[in-house]
Formats: sequence, structure tokens, C-alpha cells
Amino acid sequence: MRGIRFTGERVQDPLQLPVFLAVLAKTKAVIMPREGGENDPETEEVLLLEKNLWKPWPRTRTKVKGCLGYVKRVLFVVGDDWIFLFALGVIMALISFTIDFTVNKMLIAHWWLFQELGDNMLLKFLSWTVYPIALTAFSTGFAQSVCPESAGSGVPEVKTILTGVVLEEYLTIKNFGVKVVGMTCTLAAGSPIFLGKVGPFVHLSCMIAAYLGRMRASATNEYENKNKQYEMLVAGAAVAVSSCFGAPVSGVLFSVEVVSSHFAVRHYWRGFFAATCGACMFRLLAVFNNEQETILAPFKTSFDIDFPFDLPEMIFFLILGAVCGVMSCAYLFCQRWLLGYIRRNSIIVKLMAMEKAVYSGLVALLLSSITFPYGLGQFMASRLTMKELLYSLFDNNTWIVLTQNASLSRPHVVDPENLWLEWWDPTFTVYGTIAFFLVMKFWMLVLATTMPMPAGYFMPVFLYGAAIGRLFGEVVAYFFPNGIWTDGVLNLIIPGGYAVAGAAAFSGAVTHTLSTALLALEMTGQLSHILPVLLSVLMANAIAQRYQPSFYDGTIIVKKLPYIPRFWGSQKGSCMVTTDQYMNRNLALVVKSWGFRDILNALTSSADTEFPVVESEGSMVLLGSVARSELLYFLHSYTGQDTVVEGTPSSGLEKNVGEVCSIQPITFQLSTQTSLYQAHELFELLNAQLMFVTDGGKLVGFVTRTELRKAIEDLALGKTPV
Repeated sequence: MRGIRFTGERVQDPLQLPVFLAVLAKTKAVIMPREGGENDPETEEVLLLEKNLWKPWPRTRTKVKGCLGYVKRVLFVVGDDWIFLFALGVIMALISFTIDFTVNKMLIAHWWLFQELGDNMLLKFLSWTVYPIALTAFSTGFAQSVCPESAGSGVPEVKTILTGVVLEEYLTIKNFGVKVVGMTCTLAAGSPIFLGKVGPFVHLSCMIAAYLGRMRASATNEYENKNKQYEMLVAGAAVAVSSCFGAPVSGVLFSVEVVSSHFAVRHYWRGFFAATCGACMFRLLAVFNNEQETILAPFKTSFDIDFPFDLPEMIFFLILGAVCGVMSCAYLFCQRWLLGYIRRNSIIVKLMAMEKAVYSGLVALLLSSITFPYGLGQFMASRLTMKELLYSLFDNNTWIVLTQNASLSRPHVVDPENLWLEWWDPTFTVYGTIAFFLVMKFWMLVLATTMPMPAGYFMPVFLYGAAIGRLFGEVVAYFFPNGIWTDGVLNLIIPGGYAVAGAAAFSGAVTHTLSTALLALEMTGQLSHILPVLLSVLMANAIAQRYQPSFYDGTIIVKKLPYIPRFWGSQKGSCMVTTDQYMNRNLALVVKSWGFRDILNALTSSADTEFPVVESEGSMVLLGSVARSELLYFLHSYTGQDTVVEGTPSSGLEKNVGEVCSIQPITFQLSTQTSLYQAHELFELLNAQLMFVTDGGKLVGFVTRTELRKAIEDLALGKTPV
């Protein structure tokens, strides 16, 4: 790099000094002492590197910079939110498509290897098991060694962050990279592991949304407040679902139901705009990759639109919703119990503490061994990928009729035009294979959720519900082979419609959401079943919300995240329990007239970050609150040092806390007669971490998320909060 050298002797020359200063104003100086002469001023030299040595075409650069500035001003006048929301949707669609493309190529390579091994069952078994073992072990090891926060779904953590709790490392770029790599390996492990990508993709999208939010604040020179952060994170969750399934409307509703405790209607446009951009880009990429001829639903069905279902079938759909609700309660209980057992079992705890990758490898070995296509896997359609499984379950044909009208033989390779043949077995029949699939996948899915690696759990649950609905529909078709006769019209049973309803009902019951009904319809492009699907989802949710917390809330409970649980089930006592029954009375307060010694004692006896300020210890009238940093500044102003000495006397001090510190007014506070339900609503609406309790203006206690959560849990267990 070219530069100008001035030795110490020349710089000392008065005639050279103006030249030196003129050059110094336009350059960066780096002092480079020679060897052996570090203390000799005559041998010291300064290397002046020109900051911009070569700048060609200055007029062109000036015009381009002016044009870019003009474009920026015009776009920001229209609205800077649109730009960053559009970027969020496009970026997440590109990431989703890239991950799907990579996973598809890896699955094709695995299946090619499995086919090329011929009739050697040992080598086939090894190729079927070693591949998912290696990928899951790598995903777990890579995640735990680089960023342990990337393991799991990420949705419980996002829910916690949106309540105002700061979780370190959960929205960093490092976590983003680890999550992408780990999730790709998890998905490439294939259907034996039976995991998806929706949950991790919600986490990824929220990371990108947080990063774009900081970019927006930097570009507009505005302070990024918590409301803006909240809006971007919720929009990121909506983009994630729409980029996975190409379903923008249900993506927004699902994100509102799952990750946000409250949502302002005026912010709906942000989520819908970003989700629409993501869904359009995701579907366009599928067209450009020749996966589809035009923009279509991801799992397009072809049900009879004229008479998709008959009115008497509403009873069957309600029964299906009840079955899905009961099954979801069993699944949620077993999943939460197993997570808790793993954290209590000493052997597993030691294994998880030292070698989490070994645990994931052992689980993958068990699951892949059971799903081996020439073993038990032949009764579970294990040769199909998760996408093919869903395609087959949504088939509009009645399988029991197809098995009676044709001479069948299972093909040597999967026939894309007849995926239902993978569910057929001459001994088990389609009823037996679907039932066996449901029994085995129930505990296998529960076990897979314990693997500490980036993975999603919504898609497996959605697929499991489709299998429940398919079996139920085939049974109904068996009892009504000629259809249902109503008003002189004979309408055949369509088991695929029951599969769609079952998928929406079971996944909605597990996640405690209703938007899965719309998600199933957007995924299939089948709006004719909207009424029976919605009835099934409502019935399943009514049962699940009565007896079990949602999948994500259950994970939050097991992980003991600082999150306020929702009122689930019938908890009428929440309006009868008052703040006076569960508030914390151990106050660490500050009196307005306190001086140095009193403040010193208060800070050393408490680690609180915020202290209530009262008029006097006798009146206890609440004036406001003061931050710990303000009190430290108060102490430092008297000591004149960076540290506070405990023995410093307080005599001679003229100022007190009220004169030096900034006392912040308390806008919201609780009364002793505030019900638990009202306190819960205030904490969720304000994203509050602490609220003071007053009685007639006098401070009597405070409530944090810890006290509120314990009161809700005690009420759920039938105890009276004390």
C-alpha cells in the first residue's frame, strides 16, 4: 500500500510541520518503531497511509450516491416498514426453498444407495440405519458444541421472548447458522426419525426479523422500541409458516395464536404483507424448479366439489374431533412425562451432560431399525417420505374399494402414481397397516421429541392426525360402502376428507390453535370441507384445552422458562383469588429522605434492579421507583470513587435520594383486591416483569412473574394460593 514516511527528525523541523499536519488531516497515521530503537526519537518513524488514495470518476460516484439517496428517501416516505417486511418474506422463502432442495437431494442420494445394494439385507439394513444415525448425531453434536440454544423447536423460547423476557443468544446470527445446519441434517435423516421444520423455521424467521429490525433502526436513525421489536417478531413467525406451506392467511393466524399472548388488530397488515411475500416467493421458486406447472396448493386434492360430504356426516366429523382430542391429551401427557423423566433419571442425565450426540444416535438407531422396509417398516409405509405420506393420506380414493377391484402386488420401488399401495398388505389389510402405523408412531414420535437437536414437531403431529382421519374415514366407508342416502341422493364417503379434518383437529388440539383448520384447507386447496374441518378442530380443542396444556406450554413448564402459563381448563376460581393472597411482602424499598448510609445498606442487602420509593416508613405512600444504577450514581457522587467503601460515614451529607436520583412514576400498579385473572391479563398485555401492590396508596407488596406463575399452578392443582 502506498504511503508517505516522515521520520521523527523531519517532523521536528518547523518548516515541515505544516506539511505534516496537512497530510495528517487526510490520512491515517500508524507509528512503526524500528527494531532496537524504540526509545530513540530520531529513529521513530510514522507511516502515513492515505485514506482514499485512488478515487476514479468522482462525478459519476457523486451522481450514483445522490440517486441512491433519493431512492432511499422516496421509499422511506412510502413506508420503511414495507421494505423490511418484503425483505423478510423473500429471505425466508429463499432459505426455505434452499433447505428443501438440499434435503431432497440428500434423501434421493440415500434412497439411491439403498437400491444399489441389491439383495444384501445386511448392507441394506446398515445403509438404512447408519445414515440417519450419522446425521442426527452430527446435528446434535454440532448444535451443542457451537450454540446449545439452537437445540429443540425454538417456539417456546420465542413465546417467552415475546412476553418481555430477555434470553441471551437465542436471536443471534451464530444461533441462526447453527440452526440452519442442524435442521438440514435432521430433515435429511428422513421419515425414520419423523421430524419436521416448522418450529425451527419460526425461530429462524424471528432471528432474521430481529436483525432486520436493528437494520431498520440504523437506517432511519430511530430508536427501536419494544413495540417495533414485538411487531417484527410476530411478523417473522407468520412468514415462517407461510414459507413452509405456502399458506399466508393461516400462517398469520397460527403465529398470533401460538407465539403471541396478545395482538393489536392494527398490526395485522404487517403479518399478512410479509407472509404473502414469503408464500408467493416460495411457490414461484417451486414453479421455477419445475416442481409444479403453476402456482398450486402444496398438497392439492381432487375431492368431489358438488357433494363433498352429506349433512349426516357432520356427526362422524364431530366424533373424529373427539377421538383426536382424546389422542392429543394422551400424546401431550406422555411427551411431557418423558421429558421430565429424562431430566430426573440419573443415568440419562449423565449421558446427556457428557455425550448428547450419543443419546441422539442411540434413539436414531432404535427408530431406524424399527422402520426398516424389509422388517416392521413394511407395515408402516416407511419407504415413503413425509411429503409422500401426506400425499397418500389425502388421496380421494377409497382404499378398501381399490383393494377389492384389482389384483395387487407391492412394487419393488415406490410408484408415485399409486402411493396407497405402500399401505396395503394382504395379511394386515389397509386397516391393519394404518392402525399399526398409529400405534408405533405414537411412542416413536414422543421419543423423537427428546433428542437435543434442532427439529420441528408440528409436521409429524399434522401427519399423525391425517392418519387418524384416514383410518376413521376408511372405517366409515366400510360400514357405508354405498354411501349415505339422503333425500333421494346417494353420496359416497370420501376418506380423504376425513384425513384433512383429522390432520387439522389433532395438530390444532396439540398446539391449542384453531387456525390449523384454515392451514389444512390452504395446503390442500380444498375449501369444500371447511365446515366439517372446523367442527372437528373445535371439538378436539374443547377436549384438549380442558385437560392438558399445549405442546409448547408443556415444554415451557418442563424447561422452567420464565413464562406465565395460560389459564387452561375450567378455572373459575381465578376471579376469586386476589393479589393479597399470593403477593410478596418482603419489600426492599427506598425512602425519599434516605442518605448515603441507608442507600448503601439497601444495595448491599438486596440484588433488585428496581426499588420502590416511598414518602416515609410511617406513611408508606408510593411515590415511584428508582433504578439500581441511579442509586449507585448517588453513592459515587458522594465518595468520588468508582467503588463504594462500606465504612464511609454518612455525617455531613446534605442531599438525599429525592434530590439526586430520578424517580420514575409508576403508571400501572395492582390493588390488594385485584383478581388473579386481571393480574394475569395485565402482565401479558404490558409484558411486565414486576408490579407493585398498593392499598389506599400505601405500598404493601409486589408481584413478579414467579408469584403469578405459582398462583396459577396452585389453582390448576386445586390448591388455594397463599
